[in-house]
Amino acid sequence: MVGRFERNKDTIQEVTESAATHVGAIAGIITGAVRDVTREIGELITDAIEMREAARAARNDEERGERPAASDRRSAPPTE
Repeated sequence: MVGRFERNKDTIQEVTESAATHVGAIAGIITGAVRDVTREIGELITDAIEMREAARAARNDEERGERPAASDRRSAPPTE
């Protein structure tokens, strides 16, 4: 027969192991979320940099009197 002390020890051990498992799972979820948010922020900044560079190139082309590249003509307003 298992004594009261051993029963309590087993209960505490099971609760501790369960808590450690759940805390580990939660930490994994948080780690994944931080990774995903960081990736999205990085992609957003990259998009902004690319748009800024494209705008700068378009402005420089306009200042030199150059026409838009063929790939850009689809979105450029018609010139008369």
